[in-house]
Amino acid sequence: MSISRREFLQLMSLAGASGMLPGSVFAMNRRPQDIYEIPKFGNLTLMHFTDCHAQLNPIYFREPNVNIGIGGSWGKPPHLVGKHFLKYFDIPANSASAHAFTYLNYAEAAQTYGKVGGFAHLASLIKQIRAERGEQNCLLLDGGDTWQGSATSLWTQGMDMVGACNLLGVDAMTGHWEFTYQDSQVLKNIKAFKGEFIAQNINVTEDALFNDAPSFDDEGHAFKPYTIKVVNGAKVAVIGQAFPYTPIANPRRFIPDWSFGIKDSEMQTLVDGIRATEKPDVVVMLSHNGMDVDLKMASRVTGIDVIFGGHTHDAVPKPSIVRNKSGKTLVTNAGSNGKFLAVIDLEIKNKKIKAYQYRLLPIFSNLLAADKDMQAYIDNVRKPYQDKLSEKLGTTDELLYRRGNFNGTFDQLICDALRAESDSQISLSPGFRWGTTVLAGQPITMENVMDQTGTTYPETYVRKMSGRDIKLILEDVCDNLYNTDPYYQQGGDMVRVGGMDYVVDPTAKSGRRISHMTLDNGQSVEASKTYKVAGWATVNSVAPGRPIWDVVADYIRTQDRVRIKKLNTPKIINVKGNPGLEDYPA
Repeated sequence: MSISRREFLQLMSLAGASGMLPGSVFAMNRRPQDIYEIPKFGNLTLMHFTDCHAQLNPIYFREPNVNIGIGGSWGKPPHLVGKHFLKYFDIPANSASAHAFTYLNYAEAAQTYGKVGGFAHLASLIKQIRAERGEQNCLLLDGGDTWQGSATSLWTQGMDMVGACNLLGVDAMTGHWEFTYQDSQVLKNIKAFKGEFIAQNINVTEDALFNDAPSFDDEGHAFKPYTIKVVNGAKVAVIGQAFPYTPIANPRRFIPDWSFGIKDSEMQTLVDGIRATEKPDVVVMLSHNGMDVDLKMASRVTGIDVIFGGHTHDAVPKPSIVRNKSGKTLVTNAGSNGKFLAVIDLEIKNKKIKAYQYRLLPIFSNLLAADKDMQAYIDNVRKPYQDKLSEKLGTTDELLYRRGNFNGTFDQLICDALRAESDSQISLSPGFRWGTTVLAGQPITMENVMDQTGTTYPETYVRKMSGRDIKLILEDVCDNLYNTDPYYQQGGDMVRVGGMDYVVDPTAKSGRRISHMTLDNGQSVEASKTYKVAGWATVNSVAPGRPIWDVVADYIRTQDRVRIKKLNTPKIINVKGNPGLEDYPA
């Protein structure tokens, strides 16, 4: 099914939320209008995108139906899905906004509204906003996870995205998956980047400094910690906060000389120093903490006006307001895969924010014309790889996606491929949040597979593990996900499993969340028994096996028509009524 621009607009509701202005634009009963016609407001415009994961072209992307909040996060953004999300943000059901922000009726709505994202379409919107507000009145910020997540980013070591961001006119960025390239490549990419790479929470280690490793300043920062931009006469301080647990969630061997952390006491000292010496009108934190960490940090660190957040891929259409000792901080999160652009218009008077207008705009590629210069760049940078990217491996009979706390169907496909390759009883796949969606009935291409597996540590392994060790792995990852203190949440979603089911209690204490582990044949997994386990993407060592994309591609080639025989989703207990869980199969 396809629709014209006029028909599309008749289905649209305004995609945004109106900060201090009265009412939510989602709920307005008014003549339908273009979501990209944003009323001018204030004297300063900040734009933000994050977690695009190197998706240069438009893609399909299904939002989660499982994003469970525990403890103080229960029922609060970002831990809302489906109908609960719509109700909280007052978004009409069966609208374009409902499709953009939730998984509801995803397959049918995707056929209606088409693909999302794409840097050429994002570029058109950014140029429109700059033209309307004046380029000198705008600032464009990138929250990181930009150089990784696609085949071309892997094969060019992130340089394809550096070029795209230069063409987009990014003023400043911070990072996370950027650090999964070798440190020398990271520095090479930063040198080629025309904006500023900032991160106050990355330091050169003492041993590296002793051996004359370079640092940005005498305090040992590996990178510039903040930048000052003058926008329409207003002084804007932008502080970088990279993902604090990079050497835990990803291989330390790529970046041995750099240390990471949340470092909120150092952040407070930095903010106080900037306020005292630079006298800024606005202090912004460009963060890759994840939204729960940002919310806690906003309650502890004073003097930050706005946090532009990333990492957890949460598309939150209205800022959360966190009050602290000295005032309040707006905390935002702008989704992933180039699917959204956040726009905040600020009215600055007497060095304070008097009012604001916030929009989180979905990038519908059939509604925004592709920018010609950006499209030409994308076509050129992809041209050497096009034959390999477009190889048809098979066809899927069902929706393939990755997003949510537990297994998605593409995750299951990877787990099934691992088991078939190694004849193992159990397979494990990382709980990565990046990865695009393939609609039922569509061909699965090599590019689709690379969207799910394109990392610098793709090697597979087969090991003998005891039931006790398997449980310890699940418990450890589950604690990263459901620890009630956000500062102990150190990674992505739950490790995906194949060939095994289990029961999980997110509300239980650490080490007691996983129980009733059972193989697909019905046999219980016993602590003292040994099992053959396959997996990939080891963090602490280099595995000996073939790259995961080759394993998955070969498996699909043998299937022709892909069907998921069984989705190994755990049974979740003690979460009745949790608004972060909806339409769950187990």
